[in-house]
Amino acid sequence: MLKGLGGLGDMAKMMKTAQEMQGKMAQLQEDLATLEVVGESGAGLVKATATAKGELKALDIDPSIFNGDDKEVVEDLILAAVKDAQARAQERAQSEMQKLTSEMGLPADMKLPF
Repeated sequence: MLKGLGGLGDMAKMMKTAQEMQGKMAQLQEDLATLEVVGESGAGLVKATATAKGELKALDIDPSIFNGDDKEVVEDLILAAVKDAQARAQERAQSEMQKLTSEMGLPADMKLPF
């Protein structure tokens, strides 16, 4: 197609690759908004569900922990579950990003988006 135009053929190939990468990144962002992870604390007494983007979607609390005297413990368990969900969301997002960069032949430690 652009044979004989020297470096322009390579430039066209690079542009096409960049467009493909942009499309895959957009799809990954959509996927991360729907992928869910669950963080928990207190041996599962409190569970927090978040998207892989870190948006908290649900909180499940075992009724057995509701005792007026244990208010601070319950608050700590809730906070721990939310932090666990956020950490898992970040790990999942990084994992999905590494899959994408690997599929595209980019270095595994490359930070995307730029």
